[in-house]
Amino acid sequence: MKFHVNLVKTVDDSYDIEIGSNLLNNLKEYLTESLQQQKRNIAIITDSNVHTIYGKNFEKIVKEAAIQAAAGENAVKVNTVVFPAGEKSKTRKIKEYIEDKLIEWGYRRDTLIIAHGGGVVTDMAGFVAGTFARGVPFINYATTLLAAADASVGGKTAVDTEAATNLIGLIYQPKKVFIDTATWKTLEQRDVSGGLAETIKHACMADKEFFGYLEENIEKVFDMDSQVCKHIAEKNCEIKYNVVMIDEKEQGLREILNLGHTVGRAIETVSDYTLYHGEAVSIGIMAQIKLGRKFGYCTQDDVNRVESLLEKAKLPVKIPQEIDKEALVKKLYTDKKVRGGKLRFVFQKGIGQMVQFAPGTNAANAVYSNFVSEDTARSIISEL
Repeated sequence: MKFHVNLVKTVDDSYDIEIGSNLLNNLKEYLTESLQQQKRNIAIITDSNVHTIYGKNFEKIVKEAAIQAAAGENAVKVNTVVFPAGEKSKTRKIKEYIEDKLIEWGYRRDTLIIAHGGGVVTDMAGFVAGTFARGVPFINYATTLLAAADASVGGKTAVDTEAATNLIGLIYQPKKVFIDTATWKTLEQRDVSGGLAETIKHACMADKEFFGYLEENIEKVFDMDSQVCKHIAEKNCEIKYNVVMIDEKEQGLREILNLGHTVGRAIETVSDYTLYHGEAVSIGIMAQIKLGRKFGYCTQDDVNRVESLLEKAKLPVKIPQEIDKEALVKKLYTDKKVRGGKLRFVFQKGIGQMVQFAPGTNAANAVYSNFVSEDTARSIISEL
C-alpha cells in the first residue's frame, strides 16, 4: 500500500525593515501591539559588548512593552541571554548554552526571540529561533553596520565549525528588522570598516551609481554623517532584498551575495578569526576581481577603482604575511558552492553587475557561479 502526503502550500514570509536613528520607542510600540494580539514570553539574545553598552535600557524598554500589553494581567516573562562577543562564539556549544537557558526559564512554543546586536548575534539568535520548539518567531534589532548590510536581512542563520564558517544552519526569516544607525556611533573603526566591506560588495554586484556615491562619500561614514549612514543602510537593504525576494532559498541568483566570500571566508577561518569578517571579505573581493580581470569580466580600471575604494574604507586588500597561503588554498574547498570537489566562484561584471553563466528556467535558478581550477585560484592568491 502507498500513501501520497500532499503538502503543497503557499507560505508568506514577508516582513518589514525599519531604518532610522534611535528606534527603541518604535520597537516598544511594535512589541506592545504584537503582544496584545498574541501573548508570548520574550527572550533577548545579545553579546557581552552590546549588553555592556545597551543591555539594561534595552531590557527595560522590552519589559515596559510587555507590561503595557498585559493591561493589568500578568505580564509575559522577559529574560536576556548574554554570550561572549566575537565570531569565535558562533558555535554549536554557545547555541546549546542559549537553548538550555530558555529551557531552564520555562520557555516553550509561546516564545518570541529578539536578537539585539551585530551579525554574530542575528545569525545565532535566528538559528536558535528556527530550531527551538521546532520554530518560534524572532525579531532583529541590528546595532552594527555589518548586520545592517548583511546578516540581519535575508534569513540566513548559522553557526561555524572547525571545518568551515556557517556550515550548519537554516534559512529562517525574521518577523521584523530594526536597523538603528544611532548605535553605529559606539562602533570601533574596524567594525565600521567591516560593514563597509559588505556595502562595497553590494555596490560592486548591483549598483554602479551607488559605487560612485561611495567613492565620493565613504569617509563621511567614519564621521557618522547621519544622512550618509541612512542612505547606505537603505541601499544595502534595497540591493539585498531585491535578490532575496527572487531567490530566498539560494537556487542560483542568491549566490551573487557570496561575492568575495569564497576566498574571504577561507581567510577568516585560516586566520583563526584574527581578521574580522569584513576584512576577510575585502581581500576576497580583490581575489575575485583580479580573477575576473584574467577572465575578461573586468578591466584594470575596474580593479583599481575597487582597490582604491576598499582602501578608503580602511580595509586590507592583501593577505597578511602570517597566513599560510597553501593552507588557504585547501580551505577554499569548504566553501558551500563547491560541487563535485571543484571550486566555484561568482564574479562581478565590470562594476554594478554580475556575470551570468547560464539563464536557468527562471530568474531564481539562473547560474551565476563557475568552476575555477585550483591552480588558477592558487595563482591569484599568490599575487595578494
